[in-house]
Amino acid sequence: MCGIVGYVGSRGSVDVLIGGLKRLEYRGYDSAGVAVIDADGHLDTRKHAGKLAVLTDDLSATPLADGVTGIGHTRWATHGGPTDENAHPHLGDGGKLALIHNGIIENFGELKEELLASGHEFSSQTDSEVAALLVGDAYRETGDLTTAMLQVVNRLEGAFTLLAVHSDQPDVVVGARRNSPLVIGLGEGENFLGSDVAAFVAYTKQAMEIGQDQLVTIRPDSVEVIGFDGAPVEAKTFEVDWDASAADKGGWSSFMAKEISEEPEAVAKTIIGRVEDGLVRIPELEGLDADTLRDIDRVVVIACGTAAYAGMVGKYAIEQWARVPVDVELAHEFRYREPVLTERTLVVSISQSGETMDTLMAVKYAREQGARTLSICNTQGATIPRESDAVVYTHAGPEVAVASTKAFVAQITAMYLFGIQLGQVRGTLDDSRARGLVRELQAVPDKLASVLASGERIREMAKWMADTQSVLFLGRHVGYPVALEGALKLKELAYIHAEGFAAGELKHGPIALIEPGQIVFVIVPSPRDPNSLHAKVVSNIQEIRARGARVIAIAEQGDAAVLPHADEVIRIPLASPFFEPLLAVVPLHIFGMELAAAKGLDVDQPRNLAKSVTVE
Repeated sequence: MCGIVGYVGSRGSVDVLIGGLKRLEYRGYDSAGVAVIDADGHLDTRKHAGKLAVLTDDLSATPLADGVTGIGHTRWATHGGPTDENAHPHLGDGGKLALIHNGIIENFGELKEELLASGHEFSSQTDSEVAALLVGDAYRETGDLTTAMLQVVNRLEGAFTLLAVHSDQPDVVVGARRNSPLVIGLGEGENFLGSDVAAFVAYTKQAMEIGQDQLVTIRPDSVEVIGFDGAPVEAKTFEVDWDASAADKGGWSSFMAKEISEEPEAVAKTIIGRVEDGLVRIPELEGLDADTLRDIDRVVVIACGTAAYAGMVGKYAIEQWARVPVDVELAHEFRYREPVLTERTLVVSISQSGETMDTLMAVKYAREQGARTLSICNTQGATIPRESDAVVYTHAGPEVAVASTKAFVAQITAMYLFGIQLGQVRGTLDDSRARGLVRELQAVPDKLASVLASGERIREMAKWMADTQSVLFLGRHVGYPVALEGALKLKELAYIHAEGFAAGELKHGPIALIEPGQIVFVIVPSPRDPNSLHAKVVSNIQEIRARGARVIAIAEQGDAAVLPHADEVIRIPLASPFFEPLLAVVPLHIFGMELAAAKGLDVDQPRNLAKSVTVE
């Protein structure tokens, strides 16, 4: 949630700030604003509720005096509604200081009472204005923005990223972070701050991490990082592996359409560099050596939403290939029940952004309990990988649409790679079996490309279902999490009732939902595998068809047994059971997008949702 941009250099700061905020729109927001220090050292701000276009239209009609230092913000309302007054930046020190904030200041109430008692007046209902006034007061005492910020952050409780500028120091931006994302962009004669690298990737690919409870001061020619204790920090640098064009639509009707088309590439790039002599070798697993992996007696996967469903798919594979028990838990429930963890427990976190607050807190809890931790993440320099013993990056490129698609298949791919390597290390997969699994995984991108070709038929189906009020999804084994993912996409995108069920649960209650005309998607396993549940799923189809359901089956090519019982059949290429989910989910992604489009909805920015949930 919330996009943050900071800049100091020689470019026009308004263009840099607005460009960065546009690339961060995917994070979700309901207001936007900028603060700029012009050539005369004058601080000016502009902010509005609504989409970024409201702000840019105002700036076009009445431009700010452009400068070379500034901060920009897109806000997701927490304390106080989405109004002009509550939009950021907020001011302090008599209007000479501007501050933006991502997160929640949990002790803002007592701090606000203190400020009111000292004679301050508030112009908003936000917790963020408390920070602005406090930093402004501290600046008046110290005359230095870095020192002032350092004093204030040690008084704040909760999660926050703060950026501030002051007209008395026109070539300085100071940022601080605790449990909320911030990354540094390194340029020549200019430097940047952003809630992720998309904020500045149009200008530089060189980036620097800023860790938990750290503060950064950027000037045109320097970057200084210190801890909240004031001690200098040597921050790690990295290079962004994609450019700004990757975050553009590239002629597609939506970012989601573009990202669905990139699902084959997301799988292929996640595999690259992790296969050697036909076996899996993941270089980033250095923090979890072979002895540690052999000693693991339990794996716990923690994630939220789509990432949790990817973890469920991975559970089936890891248990089969590595013969170690795997639990999948929602990150926001995990630590509150005081789970039993030991030094032989491996906690695997899955997060596209690497900043999901629920998941981050669960990882920290796991480490405090002595468990080993592995992160699966799509974002370089993110917090969760830095808090983990090891990381497997999914090289899906930036995912801008709020509802995840290509990240899902990339996360499953990363889980499968890890599962194969774990099986190799533990001796539960011999080299021949491991190489066979790797070959099947490497064949997935081409098969995914052929599935994408069915998009036009799915678009037609979505059009005649535009008035549908409820859709059910059924699956068994690895098809069950795919059913859950299909239902989630309809909830997120089309705002209709949708539920995913394990097909075997039908007779235990959900079959009561079936009435004439009810749309039901069924993920049908392959009939070629003697151990598959194909016959049972076909029986489930007959049960719901007998009660008037309209059945849309997703089945492999050549599966004739399903034809008499389905109203529509969407074909996917032949694959062994564990690789079917990567293929079967794509039609569901397309369907969710097309049904939402048929209803005239914004598929990239669904209502009430943010791409990265950075508050609990």
